[in-house]
Amino acid sequence: MKGQQLLANPAPLGLLGFGMTTILLNIHNAGFFPLDSMILAMGLFYGGIAQIIAGIMEFKKGNTFGLTAFASYGHFWLTLVALILMPRFGWIEAPSATFMGWYLALWGVFTLFMWVGTFGKNRALQSIFLTLTVLFALLALRDWTGSALIGTIAGYEGIFCGALAMYLAVAEVINETRGYEVLPIGVVTLARSSHPYAVIPEVKTAS
Repeated sequence: MKGQQLLANPAPLGLLGFGMTTILLNIHNAGFFPLDSMILAMGLFYGGIAQIIAGIMEFKKGNTFGLTAFASYGHFWLTLVALILMPRFGWIEAPSATFMGWYLALWGVFTLFMWVGTFGKNRALQSIFLTLTVLFALLALRDWTGSALIGTIAGYEGIFCGALAMYLAVAEVINETRGYEVLPIGVVTLARSSHPYAVIPEVKTAS
């Protein structure tokens, strides 16, 4: 329509901010590298600020789910970085491992409800929230039990979760650019809507 402003899909930005930062943190959780400034910087700027920007853009598009998810997980990354850095600066005491477990468990409960919100949306998105729920549960159990094995398992599971988010982000960009589904995301045809998490509008079937 003439004069109508077209809005870009902010979901790939948010998904990449979440996915790439999640992969890097869980490479650490799996035991490959120590927690260093690279992970914290990614958590602050890409996992945190970029996701919040994506959430604000989802608000503009009227997508309540996208707004809630990206703004919430963006602030998760900001709070996680703050929990690590503030005790090192001497500003406040670090939380105990048990209390940190409850922090992670509460995020797991939130993610479980958000996973229910993905029902009817594409399968890739459903898989991201399901594996993220499992990741928070494993990380909470690690802190409650002190088990290094559970922490390692959580690391590998988190790498997989982050990789799913990266895949969906790249798929949305490529599919929109090409005008048809190049990378499958498990479209649920009954969920067709104007929201970017649902079926990409006017997607043609590749021959």
